[in-house]
Amino acid sequence: MILLEFKFQYVEITVMLMYFVLMGLLLFEFRRMKEQIKERMDINNEGLKLKLQALERLTVFAERAGLKNLIGRVETMQMSAAGLHATLVDTIKGEYDYNVSQQIYVSPEVWGAVTRLKDQNIYIINQLAATLPVHANAMDLGKRILEYSMSSNAELNTIVLDALQFEAKKVLA
Repeated sequence: MILLEFKFQYVEITVMLMYFVLMGLLLFEFRRMKEQIKERMDINNEGLKLKLQALERLTVFAERAGLKNLIGRVETMQMSAAGLHATLVDTIKGEYDYNVSQQIYVSPEVWGAVTRLKDQNIYIINQLAATLPVHANAMDLGKRILEYSMSSNAELNTIVLDALQFEAKKVLA
């Protein structure tokens, strides 16, 4: 009988040791899982930040690429219409090229809208510049562009801005 009691004590001690080892392993595993979840949350937060920053930069581009805003930003004194034409086209292309890397953070539809904005505004500037006489000055081209931009639905940048705002709301939701 004493032998059975002695063996039973060893069994109790062994069971308790196994219990504590198992609890330690479970706690270690839970901590590891918690760290993995935290890392994933940080990655997701960083991704959201990058998407929002891209949308902000593209919003600035859309504002700056608007025909009215372009004319207001360029100094036209002592410039020919051809000089203003070249400056406006270069400004739009430069702004677009500066932001081209942002396409990886936005939907293809939004990036397509941004690209169409660039292309359309360059096309409009080219067409309006082509209607002027060879010796026209920058004021003549600026006036034509402003007149065109005041017609209904002439400013594509407002549509692009709406698309950017919609995308930002989806990201924040």
